[in-house]
Amino acid sequence: MIVGLGFVLLLLGQTAAPPAQAGPRVPSAAADGDARAPGLSAVPAPLVFKGRAFDTCRAPSADTMGRWRASRYRAVGVYFGGRGRACRSQPNLSHRWMRKVRAQGWRVLPLYVGSQAPCVFARHKRSVRIGRHPWRQGRSEARDAVRRAGAIGIGRGSALYLDMEAYAYRSKRCARSTLRFVRGWDREVRKLGYLPGFYSSAESGIRHLGNARRAGVRDLPSVMWFARWRVRARVLGEPALLRTGWSSSRRIHQYTGNVWERHGGRTLLIDRNLVHAPVARIR
Repeated sequence: MIVGLGFVLLLLGQTAAPPAQAGPRVPSAAADGDARAPGLSAVPAPLVFKGRAFDTCRAPSADTMGRWRASRYRAVGVYFGGRGRACRSQPNLSHRWMRKVRAQGWRVLPLYVGSQAPCVFARHKRSVRIGRHPWRQGRSEARDAVRRAGAIGIGRGSALYLDMEAYAYRSKRCARSTLRFVRGWDREVRKLGYLPGFYSSAESGIRHLGNARRAGVRDLPSVMWFARWRVRARVLGEPALLRTGWSSSRRIHQYTGNVWERHGGRTLLIDRNLVHAPVARIR
């Protein structure tokens, strides 16, 4: 993402096989990540946005967001929690801020930067690697994500995006731990009435989970946010994902990163995204 994502050289090869003892199961329809957990019929339907978005490490002020309405962007990615979050100080991010930017016409993409893969590439993320009990840890961090989302007015039915920075997914032991963590996080987020999304680089986390889906692994994310820079922006046609995996309304393409843009007299360092995916429901 905007801080700490060193875009990765292509890592070609096959993913590790899914773990045999992978924890609780859900019906097979959830293998592609689009099924809803049982008992959540009262959860509001996802609010889907289609258009351009930017994400930036620290949420801009409401005034800056108002000025940026002069841009082509109509959605913003915000880092609302997680022990791996780079910009831990978020002085602008609050329930009041969420309501203000909604009133300005913005949609919000909430990002949670939790524990990272044991084989994460970024050195500054190695202090927050997944521990010895990835399934349990994933569920615990999911509960933290839901609690923090609720505290700033992000309601049930919202998408919450787990940010997993690039990692060596061809390492079988690392891939197994990472997948169990992600699946535990996804299952718990669904159970609590939110929609689990997943962000990673196309040639690491995205390819890993795409391979896992084809292998029949369950409890996968409902939405995929893939980073592939310096290519044409598109949500379909990503080589790491089949068209039959996640539908066009469940994808985000981060196509450029770490660029400066100025709109309405305010300059920000951002990543650029093309979105056709669920966003936050702001209470």
